[in-house]
Amino acid sequence: MKNILMTATLLALPLGVTACGKPAEAPKAETPTDAMTDMAMPAEAKTAKGTGTVTAIDPASGKITLEHDAIPAVEWPAMTMGFSAKPELLKGIAVGDKVGFDLTVTGNAGEVTSIQKR
Repeated sequence: MKNILMTATLLALPLGVTACGKPAEAPKAETPTDAMTDMAMPAEAKTAKGTGTVTAIDPASGKITLEHDAIPAVEWPAMTMGFSAKPELLKGIAVGDKVGFDLTVTGNAGEVTSIQKR
């Protein structure tokens, strides 16, 4: 009997009534602030400066790979990683060039916003 009552209750709830025939209470609506509290928000964009060596470049797709020194402003250790960059910034830059660069970093991704040979 309990299973029948439970099944009837589960079937009736989407219809807005309980198994006893009483109207079901509407679920409490969350305010936008309550809903956003539990969401992971993207990290705020930061700017940083770095130095390194160009290890790969693809101006057509706007990608450059740099073996860079530590970048304290974004708490990155020295490593090799790819960045996006506007193709016009990459003109005159070649694999093996030592460079200084500016970045805009959002989360773990960075975009080279300026680059100069050293």
